[in-house]
Amino acid sequence: MTKTLCRKTRFSVRHYSRFVPNIDKEYFDLLPVHNERLLNYETGSEERSKVKHALAGILQRIESVPIVIDGQEMHNNSRLVQQLPYNKNHYIARYNHANRKIIEDAIDLSLHAHKKWNKVKLSQRIAIWERAADLISTKYRFKIIAAIMLGQGKTLKQAEMDVAELVDFIRINPIFLRDLANYEPVNAAPDCCRNHMVLRGLTGFVAAITPFNYTSIAANLAYTPALMGNVVLWKPSDSAILSNWYVFQAMREAGLPDGVVNFIPATPTTFSKAITQSPKLAGIHFTGRANVLKTLWRMVADQINIYENYPRLVGESGGKNFHFVHSSANPDVAIACTIRAAFEYAGQKCSSCSMLYVPESLWESRIKEPLLNITRRLFVSEATYCDCFFSAVINQAAFTRIFTYLKYIHNDAKCELLLGGTGTKNQGYYIDPTIVLLQDLDNFLCKEELLAPILCVYVYKDNELEETMEKVAEINRGLTGSVFATDNMFIRKACEAFKFNVGNLNINDKCTGSMVGQQPFGAGAISGTNEKLGSPQYLLRWTSPQIIKECFVPHVNIYYPYMEVNTNTLEAATLESAMKQSKNPSVQIDL
Repeated sequence: MTKTLCRKTRFSVRHYSRFVPNIDKEYFDLLPVHNERLLNYETGSEERSKVKHALAGILQRIESVPIVIDGQEMHNNSRLVQQLPYNKNHYIARYNHANRKIIEDAIDLSLHAHKKWNKVKLSQRIAIWERAADLISTKYRFKIIAAIMLGQGKTLKQAEMDVAELVDFIRINPIFLRDLANYEPVNAAPDCCRNHMVLRGLTGFVAAITPFNYTSIAANLAYTPALMGNVVLWKPSDSAILSNWYVFQAMREAGLPDGVVNFIPATPTTFSKAITQSPKLAGIHFTGRANVLKTLWRMVADQINIYENYPRLVGESGGKNFHFVHSSANPDVAIACTIRAAFEYAGQKCSSCSMLYVPESLWESRIKEPLLNITRRLFVSEATYCDCFFSAVINQAAFTRIFTYLKYIHNDAKCELLLGGTGTKNQGYYIDPTIVLLQDLDNFLCKEELLAPILCVYVYKDNELEETMEKVAEINRGLTGSVFATDNMFIRKACEAFKFNVGNLNINDKCTGSMVGQQPFGAGAISGTNEKLGSPQYLLRWTSPQIIKECFVPHVNIYYPYMEVNTNTLEAATLESAMKQSKNPSVQIDL
């Protein structure tokens, strides 16, 4: 037991140990939260040289990525490949999908690992995560960045931000855990009784189904439940297989025992059927599209009677994120923030802006031309070019889906195409930055999450401000939203108007770029379950706490003080009371 003083408690652990030697509970010193420093990659810098070397190393070979179950690697029949989104003829990894039998075996083996892992002390788990954060921020940093740039099509800056967020999740979540572990229930009479809350893992296994667009979120979905004492079946996205594999390797090197997290590439259908039809399912951790989250929810509901507990479903699915510009806004700020939020990473972030609302008084005079001119000059190319603003979209399926939107825009008379609307897949899956002016807020483009480099614009009349805000709150259910204004009265109104339709609201800043610990993110409604990734609250979703009460002064008397009963005459008193009741069955008061 660590003998330190913990916050919000009145006694030291040493004092408690005299009374509760039977309870094995750790207490921790609290640490400050610091986000990972972003590197600049300036010409001639050491980090720029290292990332070039890492890129060359990945391009020179095709990595064989195995299925890993309980530490055993399975490389058989690696027929599938991860291609570069911007050069579909170049591969960087080979892998294979697990079949139903392999996934079921993984469930069984993970449950054996769970028995040992849930007994590992919090301090030991925290030490593993701290080592992993150090490894990822140093030894694995440029390797993962290179894999993200090549395999997921992110530019250097976007890949660096992804890895920095990954380090934050791995390093900061254990800091949050320290605080949670120190929590004590109320102990009103510590000399007589002591109450403890012990954090346990869930009963069963957790399935993590992770997205392509953030390696950091993928790792967080797989490893945060593990930190809290759970075992995890991790299904990585096929389009992020290599960067996810490097994270898995870093966690193994840090000392995570075999079987705690199992790396299982699989088809979505095979994986979802296998996990939802297992009685041992304890939870599903998901980030992706809303229709997939609903499908998973339905599959669990259909099997609810087979489970040995109630599976916890934690999901985030983005939504229709927007920027709302007020007439008092600084147009330059609104334009710069909107272009970044809409077009960085080809609009494929879960927080990307796909809807811009502009007042009529600013649109033609201050915003339209600068917005179009700057966007027109964005350099769209291979992700490894330093001047590239964004590269190709992730894969053929995304390209086909986005092209469906573009065809709709071209054919709908109520859509005025201002810029772009074209794309090509000759070499990679490129979509030009597109801006479309909409006339009708009931158009599905105003409501649908696009995950594309498409920005929809709606110009509202200045005298219809409040009506427009009400409509936005109704149709734009998103992860994030932003308000641009210098009018404080309007900002207060906007905060109230957009209180429930977004989980994260930004004032005079873009709707992307939330940081772990600073702006925990997540949203409710149809966007997700709003667990707020990057906060202590998020960790509590993956623990099943137990309260332990230990009494030091046990009572031996079954009667309360007001009961005038002498235990020596108990038998006689009981007999006399029974005789009185039989003679007079009416209700009597004897106080």
